[in-house]
Amino acid sequence: MELSVIIVNYNVKHFLEQCLMSVHSALKDIDAEVFVVDNASSDDSCSMVKQKFPTVKLIENYQNVGFSKANNQAISQSQGKYVLLLNPDTVVQEDTFTKCIAFMNSHCEAGAITVKMIDGKGNYLPESKRGFPSPWVSFFKIFGLTSLFPKSRIFARYYLGHLDKNATNQIDILPGAFMFIKREALNKSGLLDEQFFMYGEDIDLSYRITQAGYKNYYYPECQIIHYKGESTKKGSLNYVLVFYKAMIIFAKKHFKSNKASTFIILINLAIYFRALLSIIKRIINTLWLPLLDALLIAVGLLIITPLWESFRFQSSNIYPTEYVVLLGSFYILAWILTLWINGAYDKPQKLIDSPKGVLAGSILILVVYSILPNEVRFSRAIIIITGLWALISTLGIRILLSTLNPRVIINNKFIKKIAIIGSGSEEQRVKEILNNSGIKYTYVGNYELMVDEDKNSLSFERLGEFVRVNSVDELIFCTKDLSMQNIVTAMLFLSTLGKEYKIAPHEGTFIIGSNSIESTGELYTLDIKAIGTQASKRNKRLFDLSISSLVVLLIPLLLIIIRNPFNNWINALKVLVGSKTWISYN
Repeated sequence: MELSVIIVNYNVKHFLEQCLMSVHSALKDIDAEVFVVDNASSDDSCSMVKQKFPTVKLIENYQNVGFSKANNQAISQSQGKYVLLLNPDTVVQEDTFTKCIAFMNSHCEAGAITVKMIDGKGNYLPESKRGFPSPWVSFFKIFGLTSLFPKSRIFARYYLGHLDKNATNQIDILPGAFMFIKREALNKSGLLDEQFFMYGEDIDLSYRITQAGYKNYYYPECQIIHYKGESTKKGSLNYVLVFYKAMIIFAKKHFKSNKASTFIILINLAIYFRALLSIIKRIINTLWLPLLDALLIAVGLLIITPLWESFRFQSSNIYPTEYVVLLGSFYILAWILTLWINGAYDKPQKLIDSPKGVLAGSILILVVYSILPNEVRFSRAIIIITGLWALISTLGIRILLSTLNPRVIINNKFIKKIAIIGSGSEEQRVKEILNNSGIKYTYVGNYELMVDEDKNSLSFERLGEFVRVNSVDELIFCTKDLSMQNIVTAMLFLSTLGKEYKIAPHEGTFIIGSNSIESTGELYTLDIKAIGTQASKRNKRLFDLSISSLVVLLIPLLLIIIRNPFNNWINALKVLVGSKTWISYN
């Protein structure tokens, strides 16, 4: 057998389906086998594989055993002369495997190769080729010098930035997303080290292959799409902790004791540094808009109060300062809370959410005001005027944000202009998926790539002109009409335009893509579950809190009605702290 393709999956069903489609197209006329090792996914990945890809050898784990162990399970059963470790969030071209096999056959010294990777927007991924992560190389990477000097032979050694991305070169480290390994080299170097649960195993295996006397190569004649970060967001704190802990394992294993100690100190510093940055970034991203709303409402209240005193009483300091501060804080908190409940801080949010939130907050404040004793009541007029100011300020901020970045706010001002690249028959099927997915879009039309008779190839220049003239925001490629090779070529050709791309698999019920390394993929599908949206989750949590609070407060009454109410009372406390929920779904 020539080739064994091994894919480890964890909760990325649609990416896996698209990956397997591309793999089967690339395996034409190759004696090969395909393994999928599922690490206890909860998204029906296994059912999809059994139903749509019955020839795939499926290994179902009933717990997440990690990337290394899952790969080893399949490697131990595989029989191919070559073994490919492939991520599920990748798409390979039709000639990828044929070219890789030809390269390995003609380079007897090669132990493993990788290929050129691009992301979901057609941009080159620098992790396609990497150098050995020595302490100094790691230092330059961790503290940002690699990003500052991306072409430097010294500072950019981690990504081998001095090497041409379009030229075949010997490299140190292969990315775990695509590791095409000679069986003979794998036998000598050993399988993946199962100490590495996720991340670092590719560095360790690549290093051991070179230690066994083989060479690793970067081979850009083949190109694949790697959507990146579908299991763990690359910028998240969890990624930082898992990745750097893997680096510590690598250092203890391969560095001499003095170098290992230095490296571990450096890594620990990096963990704290990156964790601090991640926490600060998360706090800022979460709180900056509520704090800005609160500040603007507070400023409005401080201006409106003395103006109303002068207008109504022709005097100042009528309302005691302590009442203004105390009740004003309550008013601001009420408005911010109702803004949050109504989705004014969701990402992305609807423009109508902030007026709804301010109106709900104003009603809540007036209800509370009506039950307060006369001696502590604030002016009803000030509440109404401040409410109007809150409405204007919150809406104004969001209109400004929408102007600066239309994708932050969902409104009629920014609706994606989508074009379908494929035949008329595919156009109708793809439009049905778009319409049923619930997204708002403007349909530009479909475009069929034409053959340029002078070059005897598809005319990507004409496609680029079509995109520019029609101001297209997103292109959807149909695999029924276009090969993966043509799709990748089109994405690379158009990458400078900054457009978004998605792929509609032939006979699939979904359209999939990912526009950033930092974020998970975007999916248009016929089976979207609205119950999983941010607003639904928030409303469900509020429901849990309300019912639990009621149960806790009514425990004396429950003692009379229910024979043994303490189990319900304990469950209510668990729901309050978030360890349980009253209603769930699978």
